[in-house]
Amino acid sequence: MENLGKYNNAFVEVFGVNVEELNDDYGKDTVEEWDSVHQLSLVPLLEEAFDILFDPEDIMELTSYGNGKELLKKYNVEI
Repeated sequence: MENLGKYNNAFVEVFGVNVEELNDDYGKDTVEEWDSVHQLSLVPLLEEAFDILFDPEDIMELTSYGNGKELLKKYNVEI
């Protein structure tokens, strides 16, 4: 599976949304269900999917779909 598919699957699994609903603005400011539990639930899925280990500061920055894509670049993962 390509990286975008892996990335989208994590959001679909955590938030129970359709892939079509995902865009760079999908995040804590626009999604009522986005809370710390959901945000932290994304972490192990993304770490496993991309074989990385997020720094604690990066976990706090994972506040939107678009921001997550930018964070992954830091770990040499292109979405």
